[in-house]
Amino acid sequence: MNPLQHFIVIGAINGFLAVAFGAFAAHGLERLLSPGLLDVFQTGVDYQAVHAIALLVVGMLGRRGGGLATLGWAGWAFATGILLFSGSLYLLALTDARWLGAVTPFGGSAFLLGWALLAWHAYRHNR
Repeated sequence: MNPLQHFIVIGAINGFLAVAFGAFAAHGLERLLSPGLLDVFQTGVDYQAVHAIALLVVGMLGRRGGGLATLGWAGWAFATGILLFSGSLYLLALTDARWLGAVTPFGGSAFLLGWALLAWHAYRHNR
């Protein structure tokens, strides 16, 4: 089994959670949160959904072989980004604990690192 197959599972789980959290926001939080905090929550959902797909891509590219270390780092960067970026936004929206906003940029940096590693992989192994 390919060592990157777990990113397909992680991506699928995060895709499921993004849909579930989006539905929760639309149908359960609309009366509980201010419009601004609801927007914060929805931003977390949007980034989680996009990066769930990125994780699926990492897992599928891993099936082709070559550059598995770079792909692995990209996958872990995306997963870390979801946890830190989306997770901090969810908690901020639900608790209004503004200090969590200081965590969000670390997640954004992890997303950027994941995309840079994915681009590096494509450059090195798809020529």
